[in-house]
Amino acid sequence: MKKLFYKELKLTANPLSYWFIIFSAMTMIPRYPILVGSFFICLGIFYTYQQLREYDDITYTVMLPVKKQDVVTAKYLFVLFIELMAFILCTLLTIIRMKFLGNTAPYDINPLMSANAAYLGYVMIVFAAFNSIFLAGFFKTAYKIGKPFVIFCIVSFIVVVMGEILHHIPTLKSLNELSNVSTAQIVVFVIGVVLFMLCTWLSYKKSIKNFEEIDL
Repeated sequence: MKKLFYKELKLTANPLSYWFIIFSAMTMIPRYPILVGSFFICLGIFYTYQQLREYDDITYTVMLPVKKQDVVTAKYLFVLFIELMAFILCTLLTIIRMKFLGNTAPYDINPLMSANAAYLGYVMIVFAAFNSIFLAGFFKTAYKIGKPFVIFCIVSFIVVVMGEILHHIPTLKSLNELSNVSTAQIVVFVIGVVLFMLCTWLSYKKSIKNFEEIDL
């Protein structure tokens, strides 16, 4: 598995998957829908799947002396690696923004989502949507990528819009605290983490089952 994962990182991955981790830096853009950055990170991963389809990487990988299940596992590990790197960067930048810049211009007047614990929860929800919709959709055929990605785009757009709307409700105003962590933010963060773990695990099991049934 270690060698197969290494192959994903060095041979299969499109460089854009790594470059698009930089979109985590959108966390620092003031008065901007910063959650869009998590969509671009998923878009970077999408380019790897587009490339592996064009290069017929699935057929090549299956011909190696590995189990079909290991092919799915390695590709999931690659996606989780990119998401983990992006999430760590988002978390570090969120801490910096909350601790040192929260009450300074131009961050102090922000009608859009602020970088805080709730924001990190929303990022996890977008990643959960990508893993459960796009990855599970791809491994139904191990070829088609258009339809599952379009559905993911729609769902991630809904998540972004909901994230931008909820903190305008008076009782949920604390979701957009600039430098303080509120109970509401913690709730969104926990929901995001739980959804990410649950959706990814169910998607992974479903993908293994579907991929085993595909006649390559």
